[in-house]
Amino acid sequence: MKGLLKGLATTARVLARGSHTVQYPHVQPDLPDRSRGVIALLEENCTSCMLCARECPDWCIVIDSHKETVPAETEGGRDRQKNVLDRFDIDFSLCMYCGICIEVCPFDALFWAPDFAYAEGDIRNLLHGKEQLGTWMDRVPRSAWPEGYHGPGDTAAGPSAAEPSAVEAAMAEPPPAEAAIGIEAAGPSAVEAPAAQMQDEPPAPPATDDRPAGGRG
Repeated sequence: MKGLLKGLATTARVLARGSHTVQYPHVQPDLPDRSRGVIALLEENCTSCMLCARECPDWCIVIDSHKETVPAETEGGRDRQKNVLDRFDIDFSLCMYCGICIEVCPFDALFWAPDFAYAEGDIRNLLHGKEQLGTWMDRVPRSAWPEGYHGPGDTAAGPSAAEPSAVEAAMAEPPPAEAAIGIEAAGPSAVEAPAAQMQDEPPAPPATDDRPAGGRG
């Protein structure tokens, strides 16, 4: 009886606090940046080193690539080989979301995105390729972006290389006509005036030695 009364008292106390239920899917949850939702791929950073596929404990990553010859950039240089990514698949029906592939990637090509609502009616549809993995880069939090990467809608990327900055634009503008007239009317500057005065003064006579020749002073 005592336990029943204690339970009813707890129910009455919590009942007055209101509901904490989120009306999902009409209201999306606010997930932290480190949420392990889905793995996103930044294809231009991938070098097909196969390190993520070898370290995956579930063997759910499949990578295919081919080599292409890149001509030398300088005269007399040697051509080099470059890996081109053809296939990068992750089978999320096997993935256990351990994050080892993201941790071992030496080129910052894999990231966690907070998306979690990608369930499928057929388990075979959980095999996603590089195209689908690349679309999830739009959902990667800004705090996880690699150096030099700017996601869509990033306003902090700064001016582009084609557009000069405000400082460069100000330096490129010619001085106004009023300023040029003022400089000509002012005459010699503070640096030129002492120099002209020194040229007008006669040179000082050379110093003479009053000691007799061949003797000690």
